[in-house]
This record gives sequence, C-alpha cells and structure tokens, in this order.
Amino acid sequence: MVELASLIGLGFFAQWLGWKVKIPAILPLILIGLLVGPVSTLFTPDGAKFIDGDKIFHGDLMFDVVNLSVGLILFEGGMTLKIKETKNLGGVIWRILIFGTIITLIGGALATHYIMGFSYRIAFLFGGLIIVSGPTVVGPMLRNIKPNNRINTILKWEGILIDPIGALTAILIFDFVLSGQPNELFTFFALKGFILLTLAGLFVGGVASFITIKMLNDRNILPEHLKNTIILGAVIGTFALSDMLHAESGLLAVTVYGMIIGNSKVASLKSILHFTEDITVILISFLFVMLSSRMQVDDLLALVNTKSALLFIVIIYVIRPLVVLSSTIGTSLSWRERIFISYISPRGIVAAGVASLFTIKLTTGSVPINEMQVEEAKMLLPLTFMIIVGTVVIQGLTAKPLAKALKVTRKEPNGILFLGASEVGRFIAKILKKYDIPVMMSDTSKPNIREAQGQGIKTYEGSILSEGALEFVDFSAYGQLFSTTSNDEINILGNRTISSELGMNKVFRLASRNEVRMNTLQKPQHLLFQGKYDFIGLTHLIRRKHIVKNVKSEQYYDQEESLKLLSTFDLPIFILHANHYITPVTDSLSEINEGDEIIYLEFTNS
Repeated sequence: MVELASLIGLGFFAQWLGWKVKIPAILPLILIGLLVGPVSTLFTPDGAKFIDGDKIFHGDLMFDVVNLSVGLILFEGGMTLKIKETKNLGGVIWRILIFGTIITLIGGALATHYIMGFSYRIAFLFGGLIIVSGPTVVGPMLRNIKPNNRINTILKWEGILIDPIGALTAILIFDFVLSGQPNELFTFFALKGFILLTLAGLFVGGVASFITIKMLNDRNILPEHLKNTIILGAVIGTFALSDMLHAESGLLAVTVYGMIIGNSKVASLKSILHFTEDITVILISFLFVMLSSRMQVDDLLALVNTKSALLFIVIIYVIRPLVVLSSTIGTSLSWRERIFISYISPRGIVAAGVASLFTIKLTTGSVPINEMQVEEAKMLLPLTFMIIVGTVVIQGLTAKPLAKALKVTRKEPNGILFLGASEVGRFIAKILKKYDIPVMMSDTSKPNIREAQGQGIKTYEGSILSEGALEFVDFSAYGQLFSTTSNDEINILGNRTISSELGMNKVFRLASRNEVRMNTLQKPQHLLFQGKYDFIGLTHLIRRKHIVKNVKSEQYYDQEESLKLLSTFDLPIFILHANHYITPVTDSLSEINEGDEIIYLEFTNS
C-alpha cells in the first residue's frame, strides 16, 4: 500500500513539476521513475528498488493494468482527432502526416534492423512506436519557442493528428506480429489473423459508438450527472468485449470508439472530453513512474553504446529531415522554416505507453516469437525512453536559440483574446474588428457565446484558464488579454494565469468597484479605460448614444503629455500604432507617437 500511494503521489508531483518549470510532464515522470527504480538500487544496502512496479502489480495483472490504461489514453486521443478540421488543413500538414508515417515507419525499421541488429518483426514494431509525437509535448514547447504562424500551425496540427494515427499504426503492426507463428510472419495464417483482429476492433468500436451516441442524445436514458461515469464504463466494457472476441483487438476498438464519438454531434461532448482528459492525467501520473521503475540498471547500461547513439542520430537528424523535405517540396515554406520544422520532433506519452504494453506482452512468453526476438523486445521500452528523453531535453534546450538564429520566431501578434463574452466584451471586440484586429472571445456562458458568434466573432466555449484551452488557443495570433467578465476575481485570476503565456505587460482587465473609487496613485496598472469604470458602470456608459471616432496624432507625446491629451476625449479606448498594433488606454500608457491613431467614443446629448 505504501509503494502504491508513493507511486501515485510521485506521479502527481511530476505533473506539477513539469507545469512549474514549463517542460513536458513526461520528462519528470520518467526521470522520477528511474530514480526510485533502477537508479535507487545503487544506493540501497541490499540492492533493492525504492519502488518496483513489478511488486505492486504481478504477472497478468501488470499487463491488464497497462493494457487498459493505454486503451483509455488512446480513447481520449481518438476523441481529439476532428475530421472536419483536417479538411481545412494545408497540403504540407497532410503530406507530413502521410509521408511522415510511411518514411518514419520504414526508415526507423531499417535503421533499427541494420544498426541494432534487430529482426524485421521487432524492428518494424519499433518503427511504428516512434511515429507518434503528441500535443502534450509539442504544445508547451511551441508556447516557449513562439515560432511564426506557419511553423506553429504545422507543428501544432502534426502533434495533434499524428498521435492517434501513429498509435493506430503501431497497434496494427503489433497485431500483425501477434498473428504470426515463428518464421511464418508473412504466411496466410498471419494475414488471416491480422484481418480478423482488425475487423473485430472495427466492429466492436463501431457498434459501441453507435449505441453510445443514441444514449447520449436521449435525455430519458442518461441523466447528465452520470454521463461521464457511464462513458468510462462503456470504454472499459468495449475494450474487454473486443478482447474477448479476438485477443489484443481492444486497443484498436477503443481508438475507433473515441474517433467516432469525437466526430459526432452528441450532447455533453465537451464535458466528456474534459473528463477523459482528467482520467488520462491520473493514469499517466502513476503509469509512467511505475513503468520507468520496472527497468533494470542493465537496461540503462545497454543504451550506453555507439549503436544506440547512432540510432538516435539517424531517427532524429536523418529520418525526420527526410520526412519534412519530402513533404514540403514545391511549397512556399522558406529553407529556414524547413530546417526548423525538421529539427522539432519530440516523442511523447503515447509512444511510451504503447512501448510499455508491447514489451510486457512480448516478454511474457505468450507471443509466438523466438528467444532472440524476446531479448530484442526487452529493448523496446529503453530505446523508446531514450528517444523521448533525448528529444525533449535536446530540443527543449536548443530549439528557442535555433529559432532566433534562423529568424523564424513570430512577430508581435496583434490579436486580442477576451476573457468573457459579455455585452462589454462584445462591444470592445466589435470596435477592434472594424480595424481588422483579430479577436477571440472565451466564455462558459452559452448565451454569451451565441451572441458573440451571431456578431461574427470567433469564440471558445469554456474556461480559457484551463490547460485544455491553453492547448487550443493559438497564441501566435493573440498577443494580449482583455479580462472583461462581471466577476472581479475571475478577471484577476485570468490576468495572473495568462500572464505566464503573454507576459505581465500584455494582460489587462476591468477595474473593480473599489478600484474605481481609488485615486490614481493607488490603482493597479493595466486597468482598461484608465480604471475609471467597473463592469456595471461601463455597461451603462456604452448603452448611451455614441459615435466611435479616431484622430491621428501629428506629433510625439511623452507619458505625461499623452495622458493630458487623452483627458480631452469623452472615452478614449485604444491607440492604433503605425504597425497595426493596438494598445489599450491605461494609466500606464507610455507614449503616443506621430502617426498613431487615438480611437475614442464621443457621446451625444440626444
């Protein structure tokens, strides 16, 4: 019990540590697992591990726990693959997905065969494992690097889409391996077993999703508060049923299940997705600490050789550039952008999870492979961890300097992100749109979102402060935050949270009622409308008859002169600079340059 509690506690600590130091969580998860597992044997008197996953989950139970956990992770991954969004993707992303899967699979398999000496069966299995990337790794990296919009879009969507595609490819290859007999991989028996397994997974996943969609859309069948719990049970049931029909088809079934549900119009889809994301975080938190702890010191030492290093170099610095170059021929991407995209290819959580599952299954004696292939299979997990840790560490440390050297970092984005789609926020957003400033409004209120959408404003329904929203929002387009909700605490929290992404000088909010009453010296900085109006006061003000006007500055004004000039207008709102960048009017406004436009409201008496 103590080991299990420690395992879960360390997993949550690793997740927090990853968030705190702004690195993908998988890195501290693996490193902590290695520290309390194989590395700890170097310091204990009897050579025992502090935590050993094999002692917590024995034999078949270990496989079942990992198998089911990976299934739930893949279900959530399948739900994130939106088919309608892929239709609008550029040809580059499509080609990277297609060529990337094929070239990485074949290139990785051949490299593993010829460098490591693995059999083709295990080599192709490893080639399938290293296809995936993953948004949980790429997302934090992109937010730190801040590449230009084209690079950001390509890498972001590749990470989102390649996860379920790569995992599905790896699973199908694994299923094909399972279907064979020793030295009979490409026989009719293997092909027949592979087809039956695939059909079982597709059939069960399809039927389960059809029934689930019917249930979710009928309010008389499922109460709202039980939907998430029943979906969790349905995924587990689908996994088990498919495995009963044909061994090892469960992973394919739940991946298909998630893809169909995620692309269907069902009630409470967003709530289900958030719930599965939470479940995935919990599973990942203990799963990878446990799996890392299972490795032996000999496994780690086996990686310390020129063959492993050469394999890493070929996969990252030969195969990846080949994927990008073949996918970007004839495109408008510059050579600088191609080099940078070629450099970024971190592996993530799905690769580690699926590798762990394959290793357990292939080394238990239940799969028709010979002794040499069993020894090769034992290296799948250490090699995958080597790729993960190596790419995250090397690319995490060097990608930002490389982006600056190649001059592919994004320019200052002029878009505005709104926390709250209330009447006040929509009023400001409509003015910004008239000046061609990109805007996006986030709100948990469906009526507010519908009003914003009706006015042609891009929206995000949900809390922009959640981790899922931070993955969704493209910060390469939005460089400032305006917190305009009616709740002062949420506005303050919003600024504090998003400032970690944009910087403290890029987040603004409405003043509270108490702040409006303060004198100028006491007020916090970055209050919209110079802190003269709170939400209620501004709501009443904008309902008065008014005209939106602008005037161009004919000279330079320093801060004192700027504030004095602005006091002559009824309600100054923004400064539109010559580079089409908007600055809201606050008491911290530093200057107004010649050619800048002052946008303001003029109230009429009638």
